[in-house]
Amino acid sequence: MPLNSTQPRPLWRGTVSRIALWLVLAVLFVWLTGVLDGGKGVLPARLFDQPRFPLANALPGLLLASALLAFSRRALLSFGVAFLLQGLLYGVNMLKVANLGTPLLPADFRMVGQLGNGGMHLLGGYLPHSPWPYLLLLTGVGLVVLMWRFEKPLFVQRPRGRRLLAGGVLSLLLLSLLAGMPAWGRIYNGKVLWLEPWSARSTAIHSGLVSELLMFQLHYGQGQRKPDRAAATQLIGQYADALHQAMTASAAGAVQPDIVVVQSESLFDPRIMRGFEHSRFTPNLTRLAAHGISGQLYVPTFGGGTIRTEFEVLTGLSLRYFDNLQFPYLQMNHKTVPGLVRVLNAHGYETVALHGNDPAFWNRTTAFKALGFDRFVSRSSFPGSATMDGKYMADSAMTDEILSQLKDSGPPQFIFAISIEAHGPYDIAPSHLAERDAIKVPDNLTGKARLELQTYLYHIGHADSELGRLVSQLAKRQRPSLVLFYGDHLPALVDSYKITGFVDGQGMLGQAGTWLLVDPHSRGKPKHLDTAAWLLPGELLAQAGIHDNAYFALTSLVGPQLAALTRAPGAAPTATDGTLQRVDRAMASLETLRLNGQLDSLLPKLPKTPSVLRTTNSAVPSTPPVLTPPPE
Repeated sequence: MPLNSTQPRPLWRGTVSRIALWLVLAVLFVWLTGVLDGGKGVLPARLFDQPRFPLANALPGLLLASALLAFSRRALLSFGVAFLLQGLLYGVNMLKVANLGTPLLPADFRMVGQLGNGGMHLLGGYLPHSPWPYLLLLTGVGLVVLMWRFEKPLFVQRPRGRRLLAGGVLSLLLLSLLAGMPAWGRIYNGKVLWLEPWSARSTAIHSGLVSELLMFQLHYGQGQRKPDRAAATQLIGQYADALHQAMTASAAGAVQPDIVVVQSESLFDPRIMRGFEHSRFTPNLTRLAAHGISGQLYVPTFGGGTIRTEFEVLTGLSLRYFDNLQFPYLQMNHKTVPGLVRVLNAHGYETVALHGNDPAFWNRTTAFKALGFDRFVSRSSFPGSATMDGKYMADSAMTDEILSQLKDSGPPQFIFAISIEAHGPYDIAPSHLAERDAIKVPDNLTGKARLELQTYLYHIGHADSELGRLVSQLAKRQRPSLVLFYGDHLPALVDSYKITGFVDGQGMLGQAGTWLLVDPHSRGKPKHLDTAAWLLPGELLAQAGIHDNAYFALTSLVGPQLAALTRAPGAAPTATDGTLQRVDRAMASLETLRLNGQLDSLLPKLPKTPSVLRTTNSAVPSTPPVLTPPPE
């Protein structure tokens, strides 16, 4: 059919030449996607060596480019837009890896959509300060605009119907892939590609970032595992006698202690870093450990994701068993969540959460209601004179608020305080620059890494001082009390870690945090206990003299042998012992049943004992039984 004189003249004539152009652009797109991944995994060379890896990784971008081509008829514009969007995705991923040590996950996109203005303000602090990334982005946008303005159509506008149909089909294919339709699992799985469920980073290195996102969405974004009720029942039955003994334990005294839990932002013991073995940045923590319980704390996150550790401490549930809960407060659909708060409510405690930040951030307002808190005191309720230090509220203001909330009469109180002073990024100047600059660090730390580490050490020095002040003030009160103090995760001081390394020779993701449980009125013998965040509530309840909750009694019995399996993502050792593997699987089913409110009917019904204050630092029972597997 002759061309209409009003239609633009196509640049490429003939079907073969147009297909050849598309193939050239597609190969270039796949190759450049491999360049973005780099590293040891998806290199451009794998396009000819193991093509399934780079092709699968580039497939969403190719579908997008092809759909745009069908609608716009401009090949360079279509591939340019697709590559610009993909480059932006990789840029955001680079920021997350640099700050948190892990690549993007599907839950990150859900999280951003739910954070609100306060969360976006916080995330904005991690954007690069150098102008070059923004100039590169503007250059890419400019090239796309030029393509849109000057590129001639690849083919004539007609026949429009077939072109729009092709574009619609390609768009539907892309949408089905992004939505995680199960059929795509035939391509995006561990048999065709490389998938390590416990390590998103390793998966991204071997299969590419895009493939990693798609595989985690397909296999872990569709809901939680179906629990095995039989395995959970067998595990409970195996510990029936020990549970009865633990739940009927008694102790001297009859007054329930006030309980103060301080989740100290990004706190860890710097002595685990090379060059800091003999440093004293946390003298109060060291001093109080001499008459309390303390040790390493395995947490389910690194560099960020505070609510992951927070969720484990408040619920006693290990996120190891919930692959779909990357950001639990944003993904929970439960109006009532069992855990530490509800146990204390049942024992007459007034339960209060404190946080010097936006209450909507991390969806805490809704989550704390589900967890059972009576009140949530957030930034707007702190005194107007609350001190700021750097970007966030000072830990001294948090200690002031804790002390003002504690009463000298009335029911026992549980206060859960979330500090924020030591939150990154660490290139924000603190209030006292001379104090920060006087902090000594090894000479091999220079430039940005040195400044960020000094800023961090400045802030945790304040956290340690406030711990000492809090315990000292509680010791002056007539009412008994307990203080649980722990760090939610290691800070994202990636450059410093790479320069110094760690004393144990392991990587940053394998490092544990620190914790302390102390009675301000007691000078008992010290106890060292390495444990995991999800086991802290069981230990805390035991020390408070509350033994009648079967679930927490069970975690105290089974948990110590499983603690090391719940380390940060990408660093957790796997259970190689067959017995431990079976108990681990049974515990996963048991915890899923608990979160869904289906466990109580399986737990033993024992008479409750009065809640009393323990007078020693020994847990009940002091020696957990050796694990034996439940029957297959």
